Amino acid sequence: MIIRQISVFVENRPGTLAEVLDVLKDHDVNLRALSVADTSDFGILRMIVNDPEKVERILRGAGYAVKSTPVLTLTVADNPGGLLEELLKMSSAGINVEYVYAFAATSANEARVVIKVDNLERAERIINGDIASDPANKEKGEVPGFYW
Repeated sequence: MIIRQISVFVENRPGTLAEVLDVLKDHDVNLRALSVADTSDFGILRMIVNDPEKVERILRGAGYAVKSTPVLTLTVADNPGGLLEELLKMSSAGINVEYVYAFAATSANEARVVIKVDNLERAERIINGDIASDPANKEKGEVPGFYW
């Protein structure tokens, strides 16, 4: 499923993450997933939230640099090779994975991951079994703007 991810660019210093989370708490925002990638000076806080459009407005209003990005989320078998099986489908179709992170599982048998790929619509179709992972079949489509 394609969902919206919120990325916030933050200074890499003590308390910055807490400041962002405090703004979200004050506006009753529920975090579904969270990832931080950092450099020596700045970090990118990536979040899956209950209302991405609202969160984007709130954080921009609080002075943060914010970006909304469509990403793919999927449920994989929670066993050795579960994620690998899905990634192989995409890589055999020539789809590049830019980054991936996991979030709260819904059961003991499944894990959930967020994946940023270079061809989102095609990756979704491959994972859903709608098209084969044949590199010659390069379809394009529109990204729906819904929340999972």
